[in-house]
This record gives sequence, structure tokens and C-alpha cells, in this order.
Amino acid sequence: MKILIASDIHGDLDSAKKIIDLFESEGCDKLLLLGDILYHGPRNDLPNTYAPKEVIELLNSRKDIILAVRGNCDTEVDQMVLSFPILADYCYLSLDGLSVFATHGHHHNTETPPPLIKGEILLHGHTHVLTCDEFGNGNFYLNPGSAALPKNGNPRSYMVYENRCFTVKTLEGEIIFEKKF
Repeated sequence: MKILIASDIHGDLDSAKKIIDLFESEGCDKLLLLGDILYHGPRNDLPNTYAPKEVIELLNSRKDIILAVRGNCDTEVDQMVLSFPILADYCYLSLDGLSVFATHGHHHNTETPPPLIKGEILLHGHTHVLTCDEFGNGNFYLNPGSAALPKNGNPRSYMVYENRCFTVKTLEGEIIFEKKF
């Protein structure tokens, strides 16, 4: 299975369209959204093409391919307008023998990790910063960065999972890093 992973779209229509275009051009099977889908929150600047109603329409038309977890800017009101579930705080994925705990990152992160056994992967967004680090008891922390509002000089980015490999790319398709397991 090939999965495109994106986080922190924050209602930015340009970023959402680009993620959908990349999903199609990469030939992915599923789109995993790691939260903060529609709203920018009080700590972030307004995205350049902030248009949550259009993002809703774009994503709802592809509800059958989307998996999502709840971000700190996502609410029950957002669930009322989105046609795919977004209110789970996390999901566990079993991918080619890898165990992946996918979440937004505001509850579970490297400082307050979920219960993980050796070798399991913590995958989250929230920080808007690309990351690939070993931590804990032989665990890995992966973060795709933000599709709309990157921080710390990072580019707008996304991640692709395929065949035990996580690849982070800019929205222009340039590979930033790969982590093979």
C-alpha cells in the first residue's frame, strides 16, 4: 500500500489542491491527514489561500481515500461538515510489518509518548517541522512537516510511505529525506 501523509493544511486551498494532485501523481492508495485540516488557530498566520469551505468540498469529494486523526484545531463542528471521520486522537497502522502510531502530536509526542514497544514508529504533525529521529526504546519519530504553514525555515512538505520506506518531499516534489526500515 502506498500512502500520502500530510499534516497541518489549516484551510489553505492551494496546499490542499497540491496534496490531492500529488496523491494522484504519486499513485497513492490512501491519504492520511494528521490533523489541523480546516482552521489556522490563534498561533498561526492566516494561510495565503485560506478557504476552508473550498477545502471541505475538495476533501469530501475524495472521502473514500482519506484517513484522518484529530488535530488541536479540529472540532466537532468540523466533523459536521466533513464526510470522513476526523475525531479520533490516533490510529494504529500495521504497514508491511511496521507498527505506526499516527496522531496529531499535541497529546502524544516524544515528550509525552504513547505506550510503544521497541521498534514502533510515532508519526505526527503539529510542530510544522520536518523530523526523523530515534527516541525512547529504539523507537522512531517521523513528522512530515506542514503542507501550508511550515516553521523553522522548513519548506511546505508531505510524506509518502511505500515498502517500509518513508520519504519526505517538498510540495514541488524534491526529496528532503528518506527513512527505510
